[in-house]
Amino acid sequence: MGFVARFLVFMSLFTGLVSGFALQKLPLIQFDEGYTHLFGDQNMIVNRDGKSVRLILDERTGLSSWSLLGSGFVSNDIYLHGFFSSSIKLPADYSAGVVIAFYLSNGDIYEKNHDEIDFEFLGNIRGKEWRIQTNIYGNGSTHLGREERYNLWFDPTEDFHQYSIMWSHSHIIFYVDNIPIREVKRTASMGGDFPAKPMSLYATIWDGSKWATNGGKYGVNYKFAPYVAQFTDMILHGCAVDPIEKVLSCQDGAAEDLRLASEITESQRKKMDSLRRKHMTYSYCYDRTRYKVALPECVVNPEEAKRLRVYDPVTFGGIPHRHRHGKHRSKSRQSI
Repeated sequence: MGFVARFLVFMSLFTGLVSGFALQKLPLIQFDEGYTHLFGDQNMIVNRDGKSVRLILDERTGLSSWSLLGSGFVSNDIYLHGFFSSSIKLPADYSAGVVIAFYLSNGDIYEKNHDEIDFEFLGNIRGKEWRIQTNIYGNGSTHLGREERYNLWFDPTEDFHQYSIMWSHSHIIFYVDNIPIREVKRTASMGGDFPAKPMSLYATIWDGSKWATNGGKYGVNYKFAPYVAQFTDMILHGCAVDPIEKVLSCQDGAAEDLRLASEITESQRKKMDSLRRKHMTYSYCYDRTRYKVALPECVVNPEEAKRLRVYDPVTFGGIPHRHRHGKHRSKSRQSI
């Protein structure tokens, strides 16, 4: 099925999806049809079915040049808005320092004012669970991190779970197993900090020993390698941007459909609020060490602030997986 045909199906189902329809109703994409190898030599393996991919971090890549810490893949197309999803199974056992990322970025095109929408999975020591971190950047606003962190309510190493990003002109919604866990509304006060330029979809695994687990207290131990992240059931639907003509490959009315899809149902909002109360461990809106005054889009809840205070402090690291893009830039990506 070609991109235009898939996009027509996407638009007809998109509103239903965000209203609670199963993700399986959206067409899945073959790896070679939607993605290409980004870095890591032999450390990316596409399964024979053509639908599943393994990304590997091991001692060979971990101890070689800095740009080869792990492996990754990237979408063939560049998108302005859409729905991006994959079922992911994380490495078991000791995984401290390991970072797995599923995210949108244009850092290879706009090096000084890039946008980004992140799912990051942060490994841990034995007996401690993986954590999810979400974040957004707009127009190079990397000095204003908008991170949130969550404990998981399941073991992500036992089976696959679906992680999804919905990005429209006015909203960004992060989903886990079709349940929204975070909603970011575009506000006038955010200005250019809301991601608004075309982006590619990336998936990577890399060594984040300096910050990912307890602020760098525990790093990657390659005795437990290889660390393998598995991706399947990949959904890649949105408005593709032609890098030469600089036009969107969308049907008429796509923007309106995305606007409608940005509305979270009452049932979903209740699930999201409950999940955030039980599992969110950090929000930038309550971090007074980083921000003496909350960023303008924050709605401060005193009870939530008190609950999250027990998890302080939180350490954030550099962004090597973003900077790496420039070394894998293609001519078509430079031409936007």
